[in-house]
Amino acid sequence: MTRILAYRFSAFGDVAMTAPVFREFLEQNPDVEIIMVSRKSFESLFADIPNVIFKGINLDDYKGFFGLQRLANELIKEYNPDMIANLHDVIRTKILDKIYGRKGLKVFKINKGKEEKERLTDIWNLNKIQLRKTVERYADVFREMGFKVELSHQLRPITERKSGIGFAPFAQHKGKMLPLEKSYELVRILAQKHTIYFFGGGKNETETLEKWESQISNTKSLAGKLTLTEELNKIAELELMISMDSANMHLASLMGTRCVSIWGSTHPYAGFLGFGQSEDDVVQVSDLTCRPCSVFGDKECFRGDWACLEELNIQKIIDKV
Repeated sequence: MTRILAYRFSAFGDVAMTAPVFREFLEQNPDVEIIMVSRKSFESLFADIPNVIFKGINLDDYKGFFGLQRLANELIKEYNPDMIANLHDVIRTKILDKIYGRKGLKVFKINKGKEEKERLTDIWNLNKIQLRKTVERYADVFREMGFKVELSHQLRPITERKSGIGFAPFAQHKGKMLPLEKSYELVRILAQKHTIYFFGGGKNETETLEKWESQISNTKSLAGKLTLTEELNKIAELELMISMDSANMHLASLMGTRCVSIWGSTHPYAGFLGFGQSEDDVVQVSDLTCRPCSVFGDKECFRGDWACLEELNIQKIIDKV
């Protein structure tokens, strides 16, 4: 049995994207075991994948170089891995790579394609092209180790019985989020024919969604009420998820649920479309030459008017449903 120690500590959506890759890689390579090291709260993402051992850690317990050295030593002692997969490639994981390299372990790391992403998000570059999908970049790490991996890019529904529509109107950054008045209007229309379940987290989002629930019949807010495992189970039972370019799209992918995704300053070209999701279910303002101006949606609007979100007609979303 070959043991691969893999790490990716954040962001939530990016960690969720590793799970379907692990599943298909391990099915094709049954004599491999992956030790996935990530934040404790992400454990449920990997719960049902055979041959994955999840090691949840609190990064605050391993601060600075000496903290990381302690972490590296603990992981070697506990798991004795054969190879290292760095699926994150940030300063913290680069330090871990160096420590493992000195101990004689072979380290393989993700190629994030930073330069091509910078070109893609240059607003003066009018020749925008599809970059390598992030899930393929994850799979490339295992290919470099010498394994065969063929990703199916197909959703795998977990249950046949599906009902209701999930809606996750929030995202971490403004550049990814439909204005709330548009989201509200969208729900008002959809709830006439479908039961809508709201997903969100944090105090402000929970308050907003509970208010919507009280104002629009046939809606139910699940924000702040479910554990991650319960949330995943609920998403598995939905007919459809409607989400921004955010973690909820990746959770839908993980549970085999179709997702209509809404994109503002970001773009599927950067490679972050959910695993197995269809490009036909992408909703965006296609004719803005400044898009995408950001990989993560965290930049201020160059034009100042957020046209990529303000000009997005919610009828486009309703038509996909």
